[in-house]
Amino acid sequence: MRRLLPSMTSLRVFESAARHLSFSEAALDLDLTQSAVSRQIRALESLLSAKLFLRGRQRLKLTEAGAAYLPEVRTCLSRLEAATLQLLTHQGSGGVLNVAILPTFGARWLIPRMPAFWAANPQIMVHFVTRTAALDFAIEESDCAIHFGDPMGEGILSYRLMGEDVVTACAPRLRSKLRLRKFADLEKHTLLQHTTRPNAWPAWLTAAGTSLAQPLKGPRFEHISLVIQAAIAGIGVAVLPRFLIEDELASGRLVMPFELEVRSHQAYYLVYPQDKQHMPAVVAFRDWLLVEAERARSRTTETAGA
Repeated sequence: MRRLLPSMTSLRVFESAARHLSFSEAALDLDLTQSAVSRQIRALESLLSAKLFLRGRQRLKLTEAGAAYLPEVRTCLSRLEAATLQLLTHQGSGGVLNVAILPTFGARWLIPRMPAFWAANPQIMVHFVTRTAALDFAIEESDCAIHFGDPMGEGILSYRLMGEDVVTACAPRLRSKLRLRKFADLEKHTLLQHTTRPNAWPAWLTAAGTSLAQPLKGPRFEHISLVIQAAIAGIGVAVLPRFLIEDELASGRLVMPFELEVRSHQAYYLVYPQDKQHMPAVVAFRDWLLVEAERARSRTTETAGA
C-alpha cells in the first residue's frame, strides 16, 4: 500500500510560508523563486484535498486546516532535524538517549547508579524527564521510560526490573505518640495518600486482614518523595515501597509501626516502542539497567538472609 506522504520540500515550504505569512518571504528564506513556492503549496493542497492558505491582498492567512496542520509539520521537521544532527555527530554510535522516569525512583534508585553507566558508555548522553501520568510514546519524544504497573500493551517492549515490598512508615516520635498496637488503631490517625497510587492503603489493609472506615482519607501528595518527607515531618502514617526508604529506616528518621511487608502485584519495568529496539543507546541502557536491577535484587536477598 502506497503511503500518503508529502515531499520534504513541500513541507519546508509550507512551514516557512506559514511562519512568514508570505510566499515572497518564504522564497527568500528557502532560496527559491516565488513561483516555485506557489507550486509546492498547490501540490501540497492537492495531495491533502484541502486549502492551507487564504490569499488576501496584503497578507496570507492560514485556513482552519492549515492552522491545524502546522504544529504537526513543525514537530516532524524538528524531530527529523534533531535525528539528523545526532547521526551526523555520532555516526550512529552512542548519541542522545531521552528517558522518562518516575520522580522518586529516578532520584533515589536510578540517578545514583548513573555514573557507572556513563563510565561504561561515555559516548551516550542521557536526558531525563520526569512523569507521573500514563505514558504514550506516540505523543512523547522519550526513547524509553521507567514504568510502574503491569507490562505495557502491543507494540511496547517491557523488561521487568524489580518488584517492591510495601510497608507502613512514620516518624519515631509519632509512633510513640500514636501507640499503634494493632492494625485497627490506624483508624484514629492521619493516613498519607499518594495521588498516583490511590489503592495503596486499601491493598495494604486487605493484606493485613483488616479494614478501616475511611482508608482514603488524608492529605494527598503527587510524588512518593513528598509522601516520604511528610512521614518524616510527623504529619501522618504512610505506606511506602521499602527499597525507597532504606536510608531513612537505617538512620531512624522513619520507623515501621508494623512489621508486615506486602508484596505488590505490580513491578518496575523498562519500556520502549518496538521501533526503538535496535537503537544502540537504548540497547546499551537496557543491558546495563537489567544487570543493575539483578545486582540490587541479589543484595536484597543477601540482606534478608543475613
